[in-house]
Amino acid sequence: MRWARIPILLVLGLLGLAWLLDRAFPPPMARFENRAREVTARDGRLLSVWPAPGGVWRLRTGPGDVSPHLLALLIAAEDRRFHRHPGVDPLALARAAAQWLRAGRVVSGGSTLSMQAARLLEPRPRNLRSKLIEIARALQLEWRHGKQGVLEIWLTLAPQGGNLEGLRAGALAWFGRPAQALDAAEAAFLVALARRPEALRPDRHPEAARRARDAVLLARAPDVASQAEIALAGPVPRQRLALPRHAPHLARQQREGATTLDLDLQRALEALATQSLARLPERVSLAIMVTDLRTRETRALVGGDWMNPARAGALDLSLAVRSPGSALKPLIYALAFEAGVVTPDTVMEDLPRRFGDYAPENFDRAFQGRLRIADALRQSLNQPAVALLNEIGPLRLASVMKAAGAIPRLPPGAEPSLPLALGGVGVTLREMVGLYALLGDGGAHASGASLIELRAANLASAILVQPFPGGGPAGVAWKTGTSWGGRDAWAMGMDQRHVVGIWVGRPDGTPMPNATGARLALPLLPQVFERLPPAPRAPLAPRPLSAGVAPPPMDGLRLLFPPPRATLPEAGRVVLRAAGGQRPLTFLVDGAPLNSDPARREASWVPPAPGFYRITVLDAEGAAARTELRVR
Repeated sequence: MRWARIPILLVLGLLGLAWLLDRAFPPPMARFENRAREVTARDGRLLSVWPAPGGVWRLRTGPGDVSPHLLALLIAAEDRRFHRHPGVDPLALARAAAQWLRAGRVVSGGSTLSMQAARLLEPRPRNLRSKLIEIARALQLEWRHGKQGVLEIWLTLAPQGGNLEGLRAGALAWFGRPAQALDAAEAAFLVALARRPEALRPDRHPEAARRARDAVLLARAPDVASQAEIALAGPVPRQRLALPRHAPHLARQQREGATTLDLDLQRALEALATQSLARLPERVSLAIMVTDLRTRETRALVGGDWMNPARAGALDLSLAVRSPGSALKPLIYALAFEAGVVTPDTVMEDLPRRFGDYAPENFDRAFQGRLRIADALRQSLNQPAVALLNEIGPLRLASVMKAAGAIPRLPPGAEPSLPLALGGVGVTLREMVGLYALLGDGGAHASGASLIELRAANLASAILVQPFPGGGPAGVAWKTGTSWGGRDAWAMGMDQRHVVGIWVGRPDGTPMPNATGARLALPLLPQVFERLPPAPRAPLAPRPLSAGVAPPPMDGLRLLFPPPRATLPEAGRVVLRAAGGQRPLTFLVDGAPLNSDPARREASWVPPAPGFYRITVLDAEGAAARTELRVR
């Protein structure tokens, strides 16, 4: 019995020694783990890829990332007994040794895929010592990672010519398709290329590459079917293709992982941008953004002319802080509708007028006289917009912008003032898209909070539904904007599914002669909408503005102005405003009621001195809304 235990003890001892050696000398996985950064579209397709340090295009590739016939070709050509050995094939090693003895030189190495994986992880000179290390490592890799793990290492690190590594990188660079989509001949070419990646590069040695590919096809099964595949295979690729680099500005910020972009739409808009840039003046660039109206997810983003130094292509111009010109006016009109200052059918005068020291003029320096508010917005007249902002208060506009994620950027020490109506504030394209999404979604923020009354937001949006001057999709609400001096040209549009924003300008902020949003940005807007996904795209249908609009369900009572914990720069006349609730409303300051028109949702108040005040509004049913206000 004592002697019978010796083999068991020997086996246990060898296993224990193997375990200790495995822990003491783990396989070097640095090359496998040091991979390119991949950014994907919302459906998982590769959007953009950035090389690993050293400029190597090494993409992680697992058995599930390649077609089944590629795996079959690989095993047939490199390691027929792959699934029947523990990492080392004694028969293959014996055959290689016999060939070496007969020929006096190395004819075949006898390497299994596991041994090749070990060599790819840790390249060494080809000698007997290296072969012994590969044998040990192959056993270790199989022990640690199994057959699927070994295949993943090989598929990820297999050289594909130049700075390409891995079968996914090879498929994209030589065929422009994912490895899963390759046919048998294309898969055979990649398997063959891994054997001698420089000697078989098809752009340099096409005939040698073709012969090697055909040999791999024959290795699978030298029968009639393989001969037919060879006959139909055709020539090997002669040119290396660029790996995907879509939405590079966004992908650079994302670094890795999934985005919400629609790859097909992104490609279409990048092609449109390239065509448009060719027609723009020198040093003028553009940015385009498409957002899903309901989810606020970005569906496409062109941040500029990528890496073109003449157009500051490294900058993401969707994040550039620029003046919106008249593009903020729809927000002002919506707030005016909400406050009850005007309706779309209100008639007002577009005549010269001063607001203190501020005397705005229209773009054409002419005035239209009496006209409806809806027409004033469509014509983008300056005087009516400034007059409405004067009524609702610049701080109200600024507070809504801030709540919507568009923090107003003003000169140091400046407070929101009437020039906001004409673009006297800094915003980005991404923020402008967010503001138009607020209007298009009935005044609702992405968080679900209501920042503008539903009816008011819908009225302002409906006014902007109009035909495009040069033709295009119907049912789109759109508005242009031009900043002072023609530095920025904007076109914003929305339907019931998407919001589109376009900015055109010079990245350095210098003026563009005769530039306007209507001339430079607007022609692109209908082209973007024409490229949106064809799934049912409901238009933002216009409403009959002269007829009565059915009132929405009663909103809860809330204070519009002042916003929560607001600070006023100095004492002066303040207009308190509320929305929702059942009229008449009663406004109170520190519990004392203010005189107000019961038909209106506002009240005027002059703070007696700097300090803190409690503002309250009560409706006819006893509901209340409160906030604190500080006056400096």
